[in-house]
Parts: sequence; C-alpha cells; structure tokens
Amino acid sequence: MRLVVQVKLLPTPEQAAALEGTVRAANAAADLVSRIAFRQRCFRAYDLRRHTYQQIKADFGLAAQAAQHVIKKVCDAYRTLHASLAAGRLGKPGSARRVKAAGKPISFRPLAAQPYDDRCLSWDHDRRTVSIWTVAGRMKDLAFTGSLEQLTLLAAHRRGESDLVCRDGMWFLHATVEVPDVPTAAPEGFLGVDLGIANIATTSDGVRHSGKALAAVRHRNRELRRRLQAKNTKSAKRLLKRRRRKEARFAANLNHVIAKQLVTEAERTGRGIALEDLQGIRERVRLRMPQRVRLHSWSFHQLGAFIGYKAARAGVAVIYVDPAHTSQQCSRCGQVDKHNRPDQETFACTSCGFAEHADVNAARNIAARGEAGWAVSHAA
Repeated sequence: MRLVVQVKLLPTPEQAAALEGTVRAANAAADLVSRIAFRQRCFRAYDLRRHTYQQIKADFGLAAQAAQHVIKKVCDAYRTLHASLAAGRLGKPGSARRVKAAGKPISFRPLAAQPYDDRCLSWDHDRRTVSIWTVAGRMKDLAFTGSLEQLTLLAAHRRGESDLVCRDGMWFLHATVEVPDVPTAAPEGFLGVDLGIANIATTSDGVRHSGKALAAVRHRNRELRRRLQAKNTKSAKRLLKRRRRKEARFAANLNHVIAKQLVTEAERTGRGIALEDLQGIRERVRLRMPQRVRLHSWSFHQLGAFIGYKAARAGVAVIYVDPAHTSQQCSRCGQVDKHNRPDQETFACTSCGFAEHADVNAARNIAARGEAGWAVSHAA
C-alpha cells in the first residue's frame, strides 16, 4: 500500500533562497513546455522531449534529470486535464467552463511542487539531512524533521519520487512510502456509516459525530472573509493570506479523528465498514442557495479516503453501497416512503410504526446493504 509521508525541511536563509530559485526556474520551464505542447498538440513525454529538452536546459539552467521531470510534469498535467474532459468533470461539450479549460495552455504557479528522484535527492536518515540538487548546485546537509512515525516509515519503506513543496514560506518534502499490505480479515457483520452535513458521520451503533463545530467554524470564517475582503486593505489581505488554509486544516484534522474512531471500533468488534457511494452527489442534488455553500464545502470524499486507507492498514474490510433511499427506508420492515422522514432528524415508519433518529436508521440500512453486497461479491 502506498502512503505519502510529509517531512519539514529546516533550511538556512541561503538554502531557502536556493530552493526557491530552483522551484521558480522549474515552473517557468514548465510554463514554456506547456505552451509548446499546447501549440503543437504534442502530449507524449518522448515526443515532447525532442522539442523542449535542450531549450529548457539552456534557458533555465536545469540539470538533465530536472529537465526530464519538468517535461513529465507537464505531460501528467495534460493527461489529467484530458481525463477530466472525457469524464465530463469540467462541464458538458460547449459549456463556458469546458471551453475555457481546453482552450488555453496549462499554467503552473511559480512555487508549485517539483518532483525529485534518487538521482537528484538522497537521504541520510541517521543525521536527518538530505542532499538535493538546486540551480545553485548540489546542496548537502539540509536538515529535516517530522514525527517519530513519519521518520520510521520514511527510513523503512521509502520508494520512488519525492515532491519539494513550498507552503506559507515553509519547505516540505512529500515522500512516497510502500508499506506491506495487511490481509483483510473476514468481517463478522458491518458497521454502517451514514455521512452527512448536520452529522458528519453516524454509525449503525447509534454513535453520532456532530457537524455543529465544523459548521460554526466555516460560518465564522465566511463572515471574517467577507469583512476583510470588503476592507480591501493591505493588513486585511495579509490576514486573509495567513488564514486561508486554517479552515481546511481544521476540517482535515476532524476527519482524521472521526476516521480513526470508526476504524478502531470496526477493528475491535471484528466488523467491516459499509459506506455510501456518494460520487457525483453534488451534480445530482438540487438545493436552495443558502444550502449550496454547505453542500459544496462538505468534505465527505476526504473522510471516505481517510477511512479507506486507515482501514487498509488495519486489515478492516470496506465496502461501498448504493445510497438510494437509505434515509427513506425502514431498517426494521424495509418499507420505502418519503413520508417516513418528516424532517432532518426524525424517522417514523408509516407502515410498522418504528421510530429512530433518521441518520441512525440510514446507517443501519447501509450496514445491511454492506452485508448483502459482501456476501454477493465473496460468494465463491
């Protein structure tokens, strides 16, 4: 299983300047390669090298391997764009968004991440330093730090490339590690998890993880951004820049905590985890304007991804089920009726009279569908 480990670099001012110069040169070269690729409709790395390799080495002072990575980065960006166009994620053919995305070359931020392989970057885990190529020459003894778990994973399982990342004036290396797969245990039932906005996650055991704290943080940040943008002063812009990722970090931390609790409970009880397949829900759901903000800030995909990789590391089975009518179906008698759910919190079956919190009832339906789906997929 592949994971990404983040370590923080501790450069001196001279080393930080060399790193910044390298990243800026690489992304300026990537912009040039992107324009050439777009103009000549050439998106294969082998063909694009013939048009750009020597030029970007000479114009931007890139070493051979760094130039190769720049070309590959451009090709990967266009491959992602074309896949998004083919899947319809950028709108229907002829839509303004699709035309805008496909009608101009891809551009790269001046401080966008730059990939490194073992020819350009070497690690000394005992001294916690790296030796890294820059446009100012090979830079040795660049210190790094991280948590004990991150450093242990990095020393034992690092494989492949690492990305040099600049974020808010700090420098990081994102390294790929490959940890051994843990055999998935045969589940003795499933823990159903209903993902929502009012309650971020509700389990079939009746445990609810409320979204009130996250909603309050998002509301407070929206109001603060509105006031600061209205001021439009330099100090307001500085504060906006400092706070721009704070909400995302808060939400990610909350999702990590919830995912860990769910996986721990499933592992303790020997069960798997059943989740709804919510892919494309934003395109399917139609809401009033005040509710759209909450829907589009709903980080269900991130929570699902966190549950997925934590479960894989623990050997817990995860299955995705059809979410249709899980909130309208009675978990006791199976009757489906939109009148079974008179409001957001209440479920009252019009057939058998069963009453329960609506999210708990939905989670029980998800658990039942998980058991059925697992039985079908593992019947052999």
